[in-house]
Amino acid sequence: MLIDHAIWWHVYPLGAVGAPVHDPDEPGEHHRLRRLEAWLDYAIELGCSGLLLAPIFESSSHGYDTLDHFRIDPRLGDDADFDHLMEAARQRGLLVMLDGVFNHVGRDHPLAASMGTSSGWEGHDSLIELDHANPAVADLVVEVMLHWLRRGIVGWRLDVAYAVPAEFWRTVLPRVRAEFPDAVFLGEVIHGEYDQIMAESTLDTVTQYELWKAIWSSLHDANFWELAWSLERHDQFSADHVLNTFVGNHDVDRIASVVGDDGAALAAVLLLTLPGMPSIYYGDEQGFRGTKTEGFRADDPLRPELPDDPAQLAGVGAWLHQLYQHLIGLRRRHSWLTRARVKVLDKQNEQIHYECVGAAGERLEAEVRLEPVASAVVRVEGETFTWTAE
Repeated sequence: MLIDHAIWWHVYPLGAVGAPVHDPDEPGEHHRLRRLEAWLDYAIELGCSGLLLAPIFESSSHGYDTLDHFRIDPRLGDDADFDHLMEAARQRGLLVMLDGVFNHVGRDHPLAASMGTSSGWEGHDSLIELDHANPAVADLVVEVMLHWLRRGIVGWRLDVAYAVPAEFWRTVLPRVRAEFPDAVFLGEVIHGEYDQIMAESTLDTVTQYELWKAIWSSLHDANFWELAWSLERHDQFSADHVLNTFVGNHDVDRIASVVGDDGAALAAVLLLTLPGMPSIYYGDEQGFRGTKTEGFRADDPLRPELPDDPAQLAGVGAWLHQLYQHLIGLRRRHSWLTRARVKVLDKQNEQIHYECVGAAGERLEAEVRLEPVASAVVRVEGETFTWTAE
């Protein structure tokens, strides 16, 4: 299955290409989506096999307030720009997954009145929650999914999938899989019993927020007991499912801002040596900084513009980028890690020692330490990887 080998580079396009996120009525024609082509080789050289794109459809502002699921946002370009990017990715063997916002739409969506509820979703007056009991909503979602799968994508990240009834996904996804049986459906789920959620919804995978929180919190507070507890849960969830693991995304503070450079390096070690389907949020591999603020532009610092070309990166994060390359290379050589079982062998506040075991008896052993100096040692099938903070 695709999820057994996929490693995603997760990009927020509106921010990455320098589009005016809060000005949907920008005059003139724009073809900014093509700027991402310069970063496809970068993603491959990093070791990723897929590009996970945040919303690219026409919206009222930030992309999650959709106005038309069938139209590329004019601030990014048009169908020709999308096809150009898809062809460039195809030529490189790079998979593409799109972000589908099917829980709610922008208030000005033409179908909001007939398919939505009257109140704003979770207090956001600009968002109208879709009526998932309405068969027309299911028909719309199926049509949208099939349209873009036919255009070459391999799957969907389903925004706030946790707020959509499981019965809705059970109704929609089989209809899409009838034509695209290998399509991957990644649901955004914040908390809960992930294995039960996947079983009830038929989603292929969900976001492992519980592990994300344990990673940054254990590093920040020097408390690997928290991570050890979460790894027990992660192992239970991973017994029959593959979860989407990450240490950063478009909604959370940058990992380097939370735990510093050394902590970001250890977070990368944990991410890429534990079971799951990893995604890397653009710039985390370079140590980008960014924390949420307040108000309408609260997420802007998390979603920065990329330079026109990777060669224009400042260079201060090159060491972390190289670390990611080594770790992703290790992961790709040992893809059995995706479905491995994990067991904590020893834990103290400042260090944790765990092993991952594959179905055929393959074994990885890792030690991660905060004291006396941040360091990690990974041993797997005859090779050893080490990192120590300078």
